[in-house]
Amino acid sequence: MLATHGLAARKALGQHFLLDLNLTARIARTAGSLDGVAVIEVGPGPGGLTRALLETGARAVLAIERDPRCVAALADLVAAAAGRLQVIEGDALEIDAIGLTPQPRAVIANLPYNVATPLLIGWLRRLEAFRSLTLMFQKEVADRLVARPGTKAYGRLSVLAQWRAEVKAVLQVPARAFTPPPKVDSTVVRLEPRSAPEPAPWDAFERVTAAAFGQRRKMLRASLRSLGDAEGLLAAAGIDPTARAETITPAGFAALARAFSLV
Repeated sequence: MLATHGLAARKALGQHFLLDLNLTARIARTAGSLDGVAVIEVGPGPGGLTRALLETGARAVLAIERDPRCVAALADLVAAAAGRLQVIEGDALEIDAIGLTPQPRAVIANLPYNVATPLLIGWLRRLEAFRSLTLMFQKEVADRLVARPGTKAYGRLSVLAQWRAEVKAVLQVPARAFTPPPKVDSTVVRLEPRSAPEPAPWDAFERVTAAAFGQRRKMLRASLRSLGDAEGLLAAAGIDPTARAETITPAGFAALARAFSLV
């Protein structure tokens, strides 16, 4: 298929194709039961994971692809799927995934590395609209997503993800599994919305975490000065002003965000 359609991977698009159907089937299974769920896939490429998703009980697969070569190559698969597969040509960063299909919906994707983090943050903002996100990241990013407070990998992305979701690394994928192989291994991460996340305004949460981790080696009373009365914010949130960002739990940052939103 790659030869027929001239699908040499393009570095500018972050393309690394996953063609092992045993592996793509394992990825689809890590998402749990998809019976009656509409699955949104980003970057299907030649359709390795897409084929596995169509083998599940998903009611539909909506694949967002910006490379017109891949859109054309998937035409035969669309025809064979008997109405269950829709390929949408466009940039996933500019497409409202929630508006594509009614609930229940889930995202399952081998994300292009160059847009993985901004896509994730956009989905986290409205995570309650999805049953789950099952996403492949380069291992370093996945390690940050699941990192615990007090560890080197724990940072702003860890906090944002764990505030909104239960986050679990579910599958390790070596670089050699891809065509062409990237320079790093990958990890599939599953994120399920928390039933009752700590309440906090999203914009305020982003502001306080950006300030705190922007100077992560400093005590919070120093790193939060750009927000105003740092000592007052920390007192209102019940946080030691000498603490550093990497020791604060998502619940602690939610308390800070609530305090900041009242300023």
